[in-house]
Amino acid sequence: MATKTQKSAPKSRKPVEKVEEIRLSIHASFNNTIITASSFRTGRVLGWASSGGSGFKGTKKGTPYAAGIAMKNLLDKIAPYEPQLAHVFVSGAGNGRDAALRAIVGTGLKTVEIKDVTPLPHNGCRPKKARRV
Repeated sequence: MATKTQKSAPKSRKPVEKVEEIRLSIHASFNNTIITASSFRTGRVLGWASSGGSGFKGTKKGTPYAAGIAMKNLLDKIAPYEPQLAHVFVSGAGNGRDAALRAIVGTGLKTVEIKDVTPLPHNGCRPKKARRV
């Protein structure tokens, strides 16, 4: 008869270190809104959320409401880190830009800066030739 091995007690997670300043990167496309929270000092990613990951499918992912829900989900996810200050970097031209910013206001998180980092070409690539029908 085989002997039973005793399972050790599950290891507990080490306590979460406090992060006072965070960087919120909002990427708002026409189809989805992706938000990432990282430590402002070290750049370590603390959590992320998206409209698609918040339960929205198809064209509903690009709506402002979905972006607001995604931001609330992210702020709930990073609450154990107890952030106080947020540096917000917004990229893209989607509908979720403003809604994601408005979702921060009611949480007690102070925004130090809001910066638009949408890439703009300085007359970069040559466009395709005009289509003749």
